[in-house]
Amino acid sequence: MELGFDTIGNATLIAYDRGPILATDPWIDGSPYFGSWVLAHEVPAEQREAIARCPFVWISHGHPDHLDGDSLNLFKDATILLPDHRGSRIRDGFVEQGRTVKVLPDREWTQLSPNIRVLSIADYNQDALLLVDVGGTLLVDLNDASDHGWESFVKKTIREFRRSFLLRLTGYGDTDMINFHDEQGRRITPPAQLRKASGLPLGPRIAHIAESFGVTHTLPFSAMHRYQRADSVWASESAADVDDHAIGFKSTQVEMLPPYIRFDCNKGTFETIDPEATNPKILPPEAFGDNWSEQLERAESEQLEAYFRRMEHLPRCFDFLNFRVGGKDHRIELRTGKFRRGVTFEAPRHSLMTAVRYEIFDDLLIGNFMKTTLHGSWPASDLHPDFTPYVRYADNGRARTLDELKAYFAAYRQRLTPLERLRLSAKKSSTDLFRTLVPRESLAWKVARRLTVRR
Repeated sequence: MELGFDTIGNATLIAYDRGPILATDPWIDGSPYFGSWVLAHEVPAEQREAIARCPFVWISHGHPDHLDGDSLNLFKDATILLPDHRGSRIRDGFVEQGRTVKVLPDREWTQLSPNIRVLSIADYNQDALLLVDVGGTLLVDLNDASDHGWESFVKKTIREFRRSFLLRLTGYGDTDMINFHDEQGRRITPPAQLRKASGLPLGPRIAHIAESFGVTHTLPFSAMHRYQRADSVWASESAADVDDHAIGFKSTQVEMLPPYIRFDCNKGTFETIDPEATNPKILPPEAFGDNWSEQLERAESEQLEAYFRRMEHLPRCFDFLNFRVGGKDHRIELRTGKFRRGVTFEAPRHSLMTAVRYEIFDDLLIGNFMKTTLHGSWPASDLHPDFTPYVRYADNGRARTLDELKAYFAAYRQRLTPLERLRLSAKKSSTDLFRTLVPRESLAWKVARRLTVRR
């Protein structure tokens, strides 16, 4: 292609300027989240070859459907472009492997070819977005990112372009921990499953978001997966099918395109790529090294406790964490006193200890075979905002102590303008107030949960 782009895989964009130049988040092979996920569609040979030829590969963040270990060898000679994440964990890992790495400063354009330039913004959620200018066509690759102060800047940039595409996570909300159980061991129907079962179409919300950004085009992105583990395949009832995203989409300002396309920026036309559906075979957890009857060894239990004790924010919000492995409980007392709040995670030994050793506990949550039970008084937002984000800050941001967390947040605040800080603070305050004042069982809360997709 002379000048244009392809969309393929889960969240992969391939930009061309007289040949392939840039690939983003290339999950091509492999089964992320401890074997739980598989691509919804194969990546065709033409696109695989193009990715392998790209001199630049962008990795937005550490989730394995964006940074897939089994796909790394496909682009081993490329320069890895990374956002400027606090903690630099991904950068350090690539450097140790001998890879060529370039960290992109926030909000600065970097020229990759005569007609392609990129601009990156990292945020404190350890996520990032990438703006790609392909000869005057702007691609807004938000992947899984949600606004953490950058939205006004992005919207202003979009207005500078005549043609723009929003590439953003869409779906019902299964890309988070949704495997919650009550204290009697019964699974709690996830909001994502309720959204899908209700028949509430995805299209109107996608149209609203795209219009609010001011883009001219949008397409489904970053939600193109299926489940293949026998103990997580139940989550398929919460996952969007490829055609669900366009249902109910109506807009006079934004055109919705199919998820897999080749767009010619010179002609302003596109053709559909029709990759083959994967139709995954359901595999037992043993295929991925997990036996639910295996118990922890004493040294592993001590390692598990040490891992969570170093996260100094957790005792401020939780009394205990309990891990049920092979039917045996391992209780970590975070503080003494009257019982208020705790959580039980029931997980197979192999995946649990892999998550601990490699400091990727968030991946275990998203795999949705681990069972989670909340005890005591919890916010309606469940593991957010005091558990999952802080595990991510510790693992990927290297911010574990209270002093490290203070410096971590200060570093990201300094990247925002005073007005952006004010807007972000007001947005967070209104969200917290809603969670405090609106009952979880109310209609308003149910509507809000249906309209929200969180990662």
